[in-house]
Amino acid sequence: MAEDGAQISKLSLVVASGTYEKVHYAFVMATGAAAIGIPVTMFFTMGACRAVLDGAGWHELPSELEGMRSRDRDEDFGEKGVATLDELIESAAELGITFMVCEMGLRAESLEDRHPRPGLDLARTGVVTFLNDAEPDGSIVYI
Repeated sequence: MAEDGAQISKLSLVVASGTYEKVHYAFVMATGAAAIGIPVTMFFTMGACRAVLDGAGWHELPSELEGMRSRDRDEDFGEKGVATLDELIESAAELGITFMVCEMGLRAESLEDRHPRPGLDLARTGVVTFLNDAEPDGSIVYI
């Protein structure tokens, strides 16, 4: 762990929750860290895999708000001046964030045949690869 006032050497995010709000905030954390020069790896698994896959992608994620679809929540965010998920995903790619998707998570969610979202360099890996990518002075955050 970093000393008081010291910056962590790397942020490694495990994005497992498949809700729009949690995936959205994972991207907020990732892009914020990358914007201040902290290297970031995002490892998507289980329901969150949909966020980085082709097709409907994150639009398939449920919202935590009863009766609201992820598209509606995203549109509401945009109207309030909050970055939309598409904006965050594009920013994450531009900021050089490393994207990994869990082979086990893809299999568990029957998503093995889906391709990465266009514009993302998405590596299909396992948890061992993710853990080897983390740094001793970094932080691993589970969302």
